[in-house]
Amino acid sequence: METEAKAKEAEPLGEDAEKGDSEATSHTDAGNATTQDSSISNGDDADDKQEMVDLKIIWNKNKYDLKIPVDDTGAKLKESIHSLTGLPPAMQKVMYKGLLPEDKTLREIKITNGAKIMVVGSTINDVLAVNTPKEVIQQEVKAEENKKEPLCRQKQHRKVLDKGKPDDIMPAIKGTKERLPTVPLSGMFNKSGGKVRLTFKLEQDQLWIGTKERTEKVPMGSIKNVVSEPIEGHEDYHMMAFQLGPTEASQYWVYWVPAQFVDAIKDTVLGKWQYF
Repeated sequence: METEAKAKEAEPLGEDAEKGDSEATSHTDAGNATTQDSSISNGDDADDKQEMVDLKIIWNKNKYDLKIPVDDTGAKLKESIHSLTGLPPAMQKVMYKGLLPEDKTLREIKITNGAKIMVVGSTINDVLAVNTPKEVIQQEVKAEENKKEPLCRQKQHRKVLDKGKPDDIMPAIKGTKERLPTVPLSGMFNKSGGKVRLTFKLEQDQLWIGTKERTEKVPMGSIKNVVSEPIEGHEDYHMMAFQLGPTEASQYWVYWVPAQFVDAIKDTVLGKWQYF
């Protein structure tokens, strides 16, 4: 009798234990599900909350729209520019209120939506295709010039030169070579007889050709050749052409360039490529 009583008392304990195990398992499964859901949600939220900034990338007369995280560094920006333009980061000079640092984030540099980012540099293909033939082109042009009549006697140029020397032209010194002045070369004529000034923006690797109507900002690396010739009767001044495209039809003519700056202009525009 005593044994049976103890057995009956043990039965509820077994049921309670089984119930407890079931509840524990249920709580564990619920906990795992909660943990799993939380992990997935956190990942999505991190992506959604990433702050982006819209930029205008300007390179070689082309404009590109770029959306990039504001906490990306200057180095990351260069990688994004590479994806857009094909211009390797090592050959980029990125300008935003000065040279853009690679180790700082866009937020630290205070770049905001709509900011214009200037990029200077040339692709490897450009260097191989354009840089090497420049010396050859110059030699061919010089040989061809020797066969032709002087440029200043040709009809297309005479109509400009016959207007005479501009009153406000910069003084010229024959037989000397000087470095480019720190101010724009001004007072000259272009092919249409309008006034033109040349500004050499070395930090941007650009030649600015300014007239009354507009200013053309030309990357120096895109200028294929520069030719010049003294003006007969005024040998202290030259007429000069910048070849902006693949043929002579793209030449931009400038008249009454002071002779002492001619070599400096050619060296600056046609000098060795800079690897950034």
